[in-house]
Amino acid sequence: MVLLRAEPKTIMQMGSFVYHTLFIDGITYLCATDNALDTITPSAFLKNVSDTFLRNPLMSQEHFSPSNAVAGDFQQVLGKYMMQYNKNQGDSSISTLRSQVTEVKNIMSKNIDEILENEERLNIFTDKTNDLQTTAKESQKTRKILRRRWWKHFRKIIIITVVILLSIIIILLSTNVIPT
Repeated sequence: MVLLRAEPKTIMQMGSFVYHTLFIDGITYLCATDNALDTITPSAFLKNVSDTFLRNPLMSQEHFSPSNAVAGDFQQVLGKYMMQYNKNQGDSSISTLRSQVTEVKNIMSKNIDEILENEERLNIFTDKTNDLQTTAKESQKTRKILRRRWWKHFRKIIIITVVILLSIIIILLSTNVIPT
């Protein structure tokens, strides 16, 4: 199943083994491990094997057909890498834990940064809301003041109009234009 996917990297657990694959230039490199926690070591192993395999001048031929000589030589390379990576397995657990702790620290730092940014945005939003509330209250006060002034002005116009009308009536009465 893993070989049929042809994805650049896959990790699949089947039974008690974890299968890691690396697909480069039409060639699938496969590694089986018994440690589900460590994905760094098998990936590094497959990368080194693929680099070594592709650097071999016989591999660059257009139609590659592995000969027994190439297979024998490459078995020695594989054996060397397997010994190297299996020897570092004790250190690998510690390095895996360290890398996981570093990854968690990075994620936590990122989350804290996002929280601080969100808090800053929230403070800006709160300030704008307070400004809007203040503006709304000031607008209501201004409307009340304008309404009071309008009514005062209207009263003055009414009083002036009444005074003018009374004056006209008095003038007309005094000139006997209007019969009494």
